[in-house]
Amino acid sequence: MDVVPQALLPTTRRALLHRLAVGQAEGRTPSLVGAVVRDGRTVWTGARSMFDDHQPTDDVQYRIGSLTKSFVAVLVLRLRDEGLLDLADPLERHLPGTPAGALAVHQLLAHTSGLAAETPGPWWERTPGELRPDLVDVLGEQPVRHPAGRRFHYSNPGYALLGALVARLRGAPWGEVLRREVLEPLGMTRTTLLPQAPHAGGFAVHPWADVMLPEPLEDTGVMAPAGQLWSTAADLCRWAAFLATGDDKVLAPATAAEMRRPATEPSDREWTAGYGLGLQLIRRDGRLLYGHGGSMPGFLASVWVSEADDVAAVTLANVTSGMNTTAIAADLIRIVAEHEPRIPEPWRPLGDVDQELLALTGPWYWGAAPFTLRLRADRALELTALGAVGRSSRFSAEPDGTWTGLDGYYTGERLRVVRNADGAASHLDIGSFVLTRQPYEPPTAVPGGVDPRGWHAGHGYPERFRQVGWAPGSHHRE
Repeated sequence: MDVVPQALLPTTRRALLHRLAVGQAEGRTPSLVGAVVRDGRTVWTGARSMFDDHQPTDDVQYRIGSLTKSFVAVLVLRLRDEGLLDLADPLERHLPGTPAGALAVHQLLAHTSGLAAETPGPWWERTPGELRPDLVDVLGEQPVRHPAGRRFHYSNPGYALLGALVARLRGAPWGEVLRREVLEPLGMTRTTLLPQAPHAGGFAVHPWADVMLPEPLEDTGVMAPAGQLWSTAADLCRWAAFLATGDDKVLAPATAAEMRRPATEPSDREWTAGYGLGLQLIRRDGRLLYGHGGSMPGFLASVWVSEADDVAAVTLANVTSGMNTTAIAADLIRIVAEHEPRIPEPWRPLGDVDQELLALTGPWYWGAAPFTLRLRADRALELTALGAVGRSSRFSAEPDGTWTGLDGYYTGERLRVVRNADGAASHLDIGSFVLTRQPYEPPTAVPGGVDPRGWHAGHGYPERFRQVGWAPGSHHRE
């Protein structure tokens, strides 16, 4: 029996429609479309328009701007997964002849290449693409503004380069590759490079008066990979479901998960924004969301996914500025999560358990800092700090009997179980950090050794303090 209803409750639907209506009214947009995905299915769509009797459906196209970048990133990662490139490769290896040839592919994906944010004038989003027929026209004479790899600096030209990279390695225009390799397998038949009826027209709304101005609709040419695509709420719900789980027809689940990990691990646990490989990451209302926002003259768009809630939201508007589609999408997610919280999977015991692994579970100590080790499915281990501070991490099992860190400080580091001659576990080694069953025991496993007197009440410590130039009560070295 499915304990999660496929349809949302009437009170939830009413709250979602209210949020959409407030967004359209306060954002002063001609129209606003919203949709919600839960458990991989579209469970709600809604729309508000300046015409009472003409609400757009989820099949009406809107321009989605920089959401296009997430599609381009998928094409690049497909090339990587097929072995046609390495993300560490310099661009020159696969796309020779550009001023950005020394930059790595992953730096372009994650906006850490240092490339300029925009093209040399004129404003590329409002001018015909034929004004920039070549890549050199979108880079300018000095395209690099920051040392590569040093900082996040959003770059639209960087994704123009990635689109050209895809075209060169596939031997076909990037848009054709996208249609063949991604859109058709996912059933996204209403996502196109150029608008197809029915589609919305784009408008600017005067900041100080309720009047509108039509925006031009240009084909941006070589800059198209940065923001050209048109799509619908129905298609973007399919895209959100794909981003959440991957699809072996397009991208393996593990690679989809790689996209949504921060390209550079934030040092602050409370970080509020980051960027993965073609996906933005933000924190809203205490939850982590991944997806992307987009804007082009006349249009705003957002797709955001909450992995913890298994809820995603889409918002599309036909206005240049003045509203925040990301905030509205985040609110749609929050409303569903609060009104109808995710029902967790029932607890089930593990299958056959390796007794040697089971014996590793329980308390461990790094020095005097307490941790606990838990056994998870597929021989995975989870190390959790029990003190006020500590480095927790999950580890996946490797064929050679070690484990690799998946997150936190120990991401990519190797965990080994060091055993005594009799086969009993002596200690854990994680990248040279030693964890023992008791604080600083056994002494032979602890780097630097342990005082032979062991733990005691501190008799004789004043003499020890004097040896290092400090004594209780003093505030300076002798």
